[in-house]
Amino acid sequence: MSDDTPRLRTPGVIAAELAAPLSRVLYVLRTRGVRPIGRAGVLRLYDREAVETVRVALHEMDQRQGVS
Repeated sequence: MSDDTPRLRTPGVIAAELAAPLSRVLYVLRTRGVRPIGRAGVLRLYDREAVETVRVALHEMDQRQGVS
């Protein structure tokens, strides 16, 4: 039986997965208008699509700054 429960992540978990500073992840989430898919208490939860959006945005930021 497959598990259809989505794996939701907090901004801290996203930062850890992408090896990026939490402040950059939070900046991308805020400036790109990425909305949390849900909440658990005070925690904002994001899905895989949001993680991919952050990954692409961080890559674009690095490219503009000349970081490889």
